[in-house]
Amino acid sequence: MKVLHCKDVGFDCPGVIQAESETEVLELAAQHAQEAHQVTVTPDMAAQIKHLIREA
Repeated sequence: MKVLHCKDVGFDCPGVIQAESETEVLELAAQHAQEAHQVTVTPDMAAQIKHLIREA
């Protein structure tokens, strides 16, 4: 299981995204960023966020 904490990306947000793969986490993170923070994740941002994904 992979996990990403929204606060690790720089938002003051308690959101935690978990999925089986990094790809799924990135997809869910992009959806969360758009819905919760009105931020569109670019490919460059996704590459940076990928480094923040950890094993749960």
